[in-house]
Amino acid sequence: MSLGDKQCSAGEPLRILVTGGSGLIGRALLPELCRCGCRVTRLVHGTNVGPGDVPWNTRAGGLEFPAGATFDAVIHLAGENVAAGRWTDRRRALIRDSRVVGTRNLVAALGRLPSPPRVFVSASAIGYYGDRGEEALPESAEPGAGFLAETCVAWEREAAVAATAFGARVVLGRLGVVLSGEGGALMKMLPIFKTGLGGPLAGGRQWMSWVAAPDLVAMLVAAVLEPRWRGPVNWVSPGAVTNAAFTAALAQVLGRPAFMPVPRWVLRASFGQMADEALLASTRVVPQVLTRENFAFAHPQLEPALRAVLGR
Repeated sequence: MSLGDKQCSAGEPLRILVTGGSGLIGRALLPELCRCGCRVTRLVHGTNVGPGDVPWNTRAGGLEFPAGATFDAVIHLAGENVAAGRWTDRRRALIRDSRVVGTRNLVAALGRLPSPPRVFVSASAIGYYGDRGEEALPESAEPGAGFLAETCVAWEREAAVAATAFGARVVLGRLGVVLSGEGGALMKMLPIFKTGLGGPLAGGRQWMSWVAAPDLVAMLVAAVLEPRWRGPVNWVSPGAVTNAAFTAALAQVLGRPAFMPVPRWVLRASFGQMADEALLASTRVVPQVLTRENFAFAHPQLEPALRAVLGR
């Protein structure tokens, strides 16, 4: 019996543990889980611990759950912001350890529960594929090269331990650029595009794989409920575009021109290695598993997706 059958037939609320609940994705997901009747427990990193939350440090071991804690599923979204600043040695360590060490510590703590969760949904990223030019990248594609790719490979490896450690069904969601009106990359772009000074990055030929926030929330819920979903899943829309096409679509939605291209050297001077791997990498990702499972995208094409999330 799937978790979805359990919820519908017995009327029992699903008990779901969520990490990263205060982030962009978590803030959109938690209200949906509550609307579905789930009982949600948040693992909270930092001091903003509310009633019913469990505090934890992603880079430290020793995580312990309250006596009697039981979870049907885990949705693991926690990770240091990749785009928060230049990748110094310290930033790289924070980015990697928050994902790799954090996941290792979480899986170890869950394995100590008397009744571990049967589903473990862990975020990963399309950075797994690296810079691949025009190549179409389904889930079966080999990992690429670079810091982000190496981090994603190690991150997924730690999450996959749950399948053997306590028999969980593991879903590894490789996440593209999230389009949201509440934050993230799109909100950082808006001020300059609204002035009419936006433009393509370094010629704009690199591919961008994106997903609208409402579709991503639906993917997360489906990852918990659908027993066929396991292993890597590309959490992206089927409508990948080049950076130039993305720029043109956003300008069209905002009703502003976008004629100020940003040279490659400016991005590299400003952001260093992050520019090459996060801004200039070409990653043309194909949502093969979602297509096979007949996932119903609400926003499969870019311009309507932008209009939906921006209310335009």
